[in-house]
Amino acid sequence: MQRLARNGGTAGLLRWLAGRAGGWAGIARSDGTVLSASGAAPSRPPTAPADAPDAPDVPRLVAEGVRALTERGALAYSHDTGAHTVLLFPLPGPHAPHGEDRGAAPLLAVVTPRPVAPGLATLLADVLMPLSLCRESEAVERKRRRVDLAESRGREAVLHLLMTGQLSIAHQVAGALRPRLPDPVRVCVVECPGDSRDEVARVCAEVDGGRSWIVRCPVYARHLILVMPDGGIATDEAVAALVDRCVVGVSERVPLADTATGYRQAFHALAVAREVPGRHVRFGAAPEPALVVGHAGRQWAEALLTPLLTHVPRRAQDPGSQELAATAASWLAFSSHATDHLKVHRNTLAARLRLIGELLGLDLHRLADQAALDLALRIRATPAPVCTPDPDHANDHANDHASGRHDGGAAPGHANGAAHDLDEVLRRPAVQEWAARQLAPVAGAAEETLRTWLRCEGRLGPTAAELGISVPGARKRLTRLETVLQRSLLRPPSARYDLWLALRARGSAVAEATS
Repeated sequence: MQRLARNGGTAGLLRWLAGRAGGWAGIARSDGTVLSASGAAPSRPPTAPADAPDAPDVPRLVAEGVRALTERGALAYSHDTGAHTVLLFPLPGPHAPHGEDRGAAPLLAVVTPRPVAPGLATLLADVLMPLSLCRESEAVERKRRRVDLAESRGREAVLHLLMTGQLSIAHQVAGALRPRLPDPVRVCVVECPGDSRDEVARVCAEVDGGRSWIVRCPVYARHLILVMPDGGIATDEAVAALVDRCVVGVSERVPLADTATGYRQAFHALAVAREVPGRHVRFGAAPEPALVVGHAGRQWAEALLTPLLTHVPRRAQDPGSQELAATAASWLAFSSHATDHLKVHRNTLAARLRLIGELLGLDLHRLADQAALDLALRIRATPAPVCTPDPDHANDHANDHASGRHDGGAAPGHANGAAHDLDEVLRRPAVQEWAARQLAPVAGAAEETLRTWLRCEGRLGPTAAELGISVPGARKRLTRLETVLQRSLLRPPSARYDLWLALRARGSAVAEATS
């Protein structure tokens, strides 16, 4: 009995009791509802009358017995039905302290063939306390799991707010949890072996003394996301060393407001870490395209996004502009996994994407339009003061002031004063330098594979067909490109948008030079 209480809990004890009684054992509420049970209804004993039923109606017998026990206020109850006996004992515990209010306590119910085995009633009386303690322990464990789940969802919500740039709300929600949100941070993505994510989370918390925000990734079931304070203990290196088969990618030092950028960097580093012996990689220095587009890029992004950001829903329950922008950013980052990230149904996601495409005049099935929208959203999320200064913009302002113009130098007919298209933005010297750095590691056959893959909208099947190789062969080439480029290509968030923009920038520069 003690062994079962430790290892099998309530279910183990009930199975054992049903076997000892040769019948059925369960826990019933004070209204007769069976909460848990084990064993089958006992069959008719050989000595039973010929007209006796083969098996008793256990729920009916238990309900009748509970009603009789309650009415009589008895401490136990036994009822013979002819071929079977029903035994009922109220469970001790907080529901019935010192015998008070026993009618509200759950009951142990046993249905056994007649005659009742010698000593069975004593055995049932002895098992009441271990059974009650098991139930209380299981109730505490269920409450603990609910608390853990609530905290996990709270941390996930804070991460979501950080990823969408809602910093003040994130601080407010984080105030109820520990630790305080650090700033600046490094974002770390840990890929855990098997189903060890909870154990790895415990190791992470022990290594850095609870200084980092540890969040179970809502998209990838084996990933942990750590928002770590910059400096101090190298938690990422320690975790990679302590946990066998654990893979770790870490971002550069970024402001807390740029957590989304840090996450993308860490995810790209993770793709490289899978291929290196140490299973740990920190993201190499590479500027974000949003930092080098200048004022022209900001004008272009504003013009593109204005229909989305000024959208007013027709009904109160429809998504507003902020929710649609968050949906677009999540889908561009996680593709179909955005349903897990946003906690919405796939039909809801599809409907929102259709609306976003209609508002912006984009075909979101095309990689070109996806890359443009991704760049515009990243520009919008980047504070203007940290962008690369644009000398031409300063000259424009001086000319405007001299001529008395105050419209930002916009050409007539361009929405929101955006006098630039995407190709003009990509021809900026700073963007050209960024594109050259992105494409520097690839050449020859590797560049042809990359171009083909992007031309085929990032789909493996058409890419393999155009290259004349198998789908596994195309996947293997792209996996090697991930190591060369130090970016994730095959799993979202993917670097395909940046690479498409880099190739488009190179093509725009060549076209301008030859025109």
